[in-house]
Amino acid sequence: MALSLKLPSPSGQIATYTLRGTTPVKPAAGVKFNRIAYSAAHVVADPLAAIDPWLQCAVDWDATIAYRRRLWSLGLGVAEAMDTAQRGMGLDWPTSLELIRRSLDAAKDVPGALVASGCGTDHLVLDNVKTVDDVTAGYEEQMAAIEKLGGKLIVMASRALARVARSPADYERVYDRILSQAKQPVILHWLGDMFDPALKGYWGSDDTGKAMDTALAVIAAHPDKVDGIKISLLDKDKEITMRRRLPAGVRMYTGDDFNYAELIAGDGHGSSPTHGQSDALLGIFDAIAPAAAAALGELAQGNEAKFHAILGPTVPLSRHIFQAPTRFYKTGVVFMAWLNGHQDHFTMVGGQQSTRSLPHLAELLRLADAANLLEQPDLAVRRMNTLLALHGVQP
Repeated sequence: MALSLKLPSPSGQIATYTLRGTTPVKPAAGVKFNRIAYSAAHVVADPLAAIDPWLQCAVDWDATIAYRRRLWSLGLGVAEAMDTAQRGMGLDWPTSLELIRRSLDAAKDVPGALVASGCGTDHLVLDNVKTVDDVTAGYEEQMAAIEKLGGKLIVMASRALARVARSPADYERVYDRILSQAKQPVILHWLGDMFDPALKGYWGSDDTGKAMDTALAVIAAHPDKVDGIKISLLDKDKEITMRRRLPAGVRMYTGDDFNYAELIAGDGHGSSPTHGQSDALLGIFDAIAPAAAAALGELAQGNEAKFHAILGPTVPLSRHIFQAPTRFYKTGVVFMAWLNGHQDHFTMVGGQQSTRSLPHLAELLRLADAANLLEQPDLAVRRMNTLLALHGVQP
């Protein structure tokens, strides 16, 4: 079929766009990465469930786990039940725990599959949280449930802690308790308020430098219990500054969906390898998985120019998907999965497919095409035409 369609511009004008139709480069078979790379994976909603979509959560478990198997097959790990999966934004704790259980169970059939699971306090009713001890108890409840399943923890930033903490010492107290009990090294999680406004002032300060000092003090007190820290501040200089200050062997997992290519490639600074490069725990890796895997394979073989040639064109797409309001990036991730045939519908938990405009999604299609990320261009055209028709744009 013709790879042309009519797309709206940001000004609302309709113009014909013809896809390049170049499919993603495939990662070389058998190449082992020299970075740890987690994709924060989305969940596939069940559009046929008779629920109130804004109030209840229904997951298509088969499609959701199939998507994780795809990520593992590409050599990527899965960061489970994180914000990409709409954790705390439609996906509640009981469903999150079931997701973690199913993902860990599926991983047993995949040699070398990496899974790390989000441990938070999102089951707490915020108005009932009065003290940091309430927050600690909330973390401990989820921690016990995940560790009972054999899961590795990602200690997620807590809205409840940001609400009740009065000083950096309150953060140190909570994290000291959690890290002291952890059965295996955890990944800490620093999510900026551009992703979640409720996390403003995390680590006890609106000053990023002071907040970083507190986070580093927590890590320095428990270096054997911290595998690494994921920071999502969308500021490469702040990430590099913190990376260089981490204890030797503690990893920086970039969560910077604007600058991930150069951060993963690294600058080689410092006496420890972990000071000069970032590993990855990224929501955008869900949407660009084949390119991410191929690029990481090239980097592992010393082909940095090829790494950038593959990954560089994906950065404009990522910056578009994660544009403000950044918390709505999940819509772009799921849209990509639908365009590429990894799910049969463009429906999201909580009805969040409505959080981005048609012109935004049209530009996403153009950028995905430019980055060679449309796996079945003819399918992408058919599906985009369906969405356009629903919005009154006829082919």
